[in-house]
Formats: sequence, C-alpha cells, structure tokens
Amino acid sequence: MTVTADERAVVAAQLGREPRAIRDVAHRCPCGHPDVVETSPRLPDGTPFPTLYYLTCPRAAAAIGTLESSGMMREMTDRLRADPELAAAYRAAHQRYLARREEIGHVDEIAGVSAGGMPNRVKCLHVLVAHALAAGRGVNPLGDEALAALPDWWAAGPCVPAGSAG
Repeated sequence: MTVTADERAVVAAQLGREPRAIRDVAHRCPCGHPDVVETSPRLPDGTPFPTLYYLTCPRAAAAIGTLESSGMMREMTDRLRADPELAAAYRAAHQRYLARREEIGHVDEIAGVSAGGMPNRVKCLHVLVAHALAAGRGVNPLGDEALAALPDWWAAGPCVPAGSAG
C-alpha cells in the first residue's frame, strides 16, 4: 500500500498534525480527498493502536460529534441489548474488523479488541462511521445508521486545499 505525499499532506492538514501509522487511504470523500485512513496496529513508537480505520475529515468528524451529543450512542447500545439480530450483525462487524487488522499484523496487547465499543456497546460513532465507509455498506449496521444520519459534509467542497499541509 502506498500513500502519496499529496494524500499525506491532505491528511496532516485535516488532522492538524502529522498522521501516524498510515498504511493506506481506506475511503475517499466525494470531494476526492481521503476521509478515512487505514492504520497499522502499532504506532511507530511501538504503542498498540486498535483503531484500524481512522476518520480524518474534520467536517465529517464535527457532524458525527453532533450525533454523539444527541444521545444516539446510548440509544444504539440500548437497541443492541434488546435486538438479537442487530447484536449478531454488530458482533460480525467486530469480527471482520479484527480479521482485517490481523491480516496486517498481530499485536498481543490488543488481540480481540476492536474499536468504537464493538461488540457489546457503542462508544465512538467516529470509529463506526469510518468502518462503514472503509468496509462498505452492510458490514457495520450501526456505522451504516450513523452514516445515513449525517449531512453531506462534502457539499461545501474540500475541507482542506489539495496537497496543502496548512
């Protein structure tokens, strides 16, 4: 996997810092910029990093923050407890997340740990939306729901200038 210098510069501008452990662009925003990157399961300093798919677009992140503050995560967690089919689909998303990370590399410290609260609760919609974007619709049901609830964050154009780290 190769991340170009332009892609790296766009992600740095989106994050406001140099990105760490990027392996690939996992999804592109309709504007053409990366909006999700795939990361290595260890940071360059050796720290385990369970977040395989990292949302980089600040507009998407802000919109997701609004969803989180609305109580959506609590409502989703309640539904997981009450709906066995939803819970099974969410566990399957967790397993796919883990399987993809294992393909990249095994890290004992985070074995069996995915992200976003999977498989039993919802603790971070940013991670679930990043997973839904990277893996495609139908893989993470709660990521799909959160994604469907978002406004078109790209409608105003790119969040940062192409190839610009500032």
